[in-house]
Amino acid sequence: MTDRDGGERRVTLLTRAGCGACVGAWAELVAVCDEFGVVPDQVDVDEVAAVEPDLRAEFGDRLPVVLLDGKEHSYWDVDVERLRTDLRK
Repeated sequence: MTDRDGGERRVTLLTRAGCGACVGAWAELVAVCDEFGVVPDQVDVDEVAAVEPDLRAEFGDRLPVVLLDGKEHSYWDVDVERLRTDLRK
């Protein structure tokens, strides 16, 4: 799916190993994204800390975090209805 400007939509879930909430959020995210033909990505903030330390510093205490097109969309829970609305745009 593309956005208004014709770019591909990017949905990313920021996670970390051992995060039970992250597992549930990923399942919800995959289901919502599937409705719109978007393939979500998952990034473990601890695994990428050596390359992207700011990612863990900014989001590490609020996981899971959903990013839509690189911007924070929701955290701790997937805001399903808001995500559906925003993916329609």
